Amino acid sequence: MKNRYWVLRHGKSIPNEMGLIVSSVENGKLEHYKLAPEGIKQAELVGESFLKVLKEDKVPLENVRICYSPFSRTTHTAQVVASVLDISFEGPQCVVLDDLRERFFGPSYELKSHDKYPDIWTLDAKDPFMQPEGGESVADVVSRLTNALINMESQFRGCTVLVVSHGDPLQIFQTILNAAEDYKGSCENDLTSRIQAVKIPSVLSQHRKFALQTGELRSVV
Repeated sequence: MKNRYWVLRHGKSIPNEMGLIVSSVENGKLEHYKLAPEGIKQAELVGESFLKVLKEDKVPLENVRICYSPFSRTTHTAQVVASVLDISFEGPQCVVLDDLRERFFGPSYELKSHDKYPDIWTLDAKDPFMQPEGGESVADVVSRLTNALINMESQFRGCTVLVVSHGDPLQIFQTILNAAEDYKGSCENDLTSRIQAVKIPSVLSQHRKFALQTGELRSVV
């Protein structure tokens, strides 16, 4: 890998407080689904923690990149963190990547209760290639996260990259990165091929092991 990656799940959002699933792009970009006051505070604290890590690791701020989902709650989180780090959110160090968007759970789950999440995760555990009706499977999300990773690896070199996204995409992102790092095979020097090699049910069905709380920061690779 050309860069070091950290993941950050967005701070507590208004949909989190309302107990709503907001996973479509159309709804996700709406301003009234951004961070709740508690989520803003979480993002500020994460920014301070991340800044401390960067200083301890002697990483200059000009080597930091923030890549984020276009949803309002992730954009808001990235804005707050960038402000704490004193990085211009409008500058080249902050990049919105559509492939980091929330997993779309399908119209039958959209704007419904969070209580329905276990139904989806039960399906994932049985068959991560099976789509919730009208939504994305785990394997579908892997495909676009692979595109996001290739994008970041081609754009940046020697950077510390903060990936600001959502619960399911970041669980899946960690799952494939960890499995790809451990993979030993004929294609081990090619990242895309390694991810394809580990894109199998026994790996993808385990993504809940990498769950993050809102506003949780974690080093990946």
